[in-house]
Amino acid sequence: MSVVLQSDDLTLRPWEPGDADALAGLTGDEELRRWTSHRVDGPEDAARWIAVQEAGWTSGERLGFAALAAGRVAGHVVLRPSGDRTCGEIGYWTGAPARGLGVASRAVELLTDWAFDTETGPGLSRLELIHNAGNPASCRVAQKTGYALEGILPPRGAHEAEGHLHARERGAAPRS
Repeated sequence: MSVVLQSDDLTLRPWEPGDADALAGLTGDEELRRWTSHRVDGPEDAARWIAVQEAGWTSGERLGFAALAAGRVAGHVVLRPSGDRTCGEIGYWTGAPARGLGVASRAVELLTDWAFDTETGPGLSRLELIHNAGNPASCRVAQKTGYALEGILPPRGAHEAEGHLHARERGAAPRS
């Protein structure tokens, strides 16, 4: 399955092997590493990471998109559908050159619209967005794209910090 989502100035498409150098260049950023568990060190590791994204599309368990702004890889957005395919979780990051330009919020909105679409997308009924509570930029993206804060989560995983759980239901207003 090859899904490409587009707006006037942003394209979301599955990661491709040719993206390895761009991916390696973006993920070496310390600010990105501060908030994510991504550890891509160099082109070979990037090729491995892209292969994992491709496998996620094959299994349907992880639908990862490269976010391209002005034709260049600027970040990543992913949809992880639940086992029953009614709900899902969205994750995202942007590289340093794209931060503060609205790329993350536009990517989340594009993916959200597609994930809720019952004709061309998976037709999910609920999406969750979880981020580190200490990351105000991610909280702004969630709020800007209509994901309401539903709760505070205990520390989990590599970050050992509380998290924010935001959610949006199909049919809810896209902007808060």
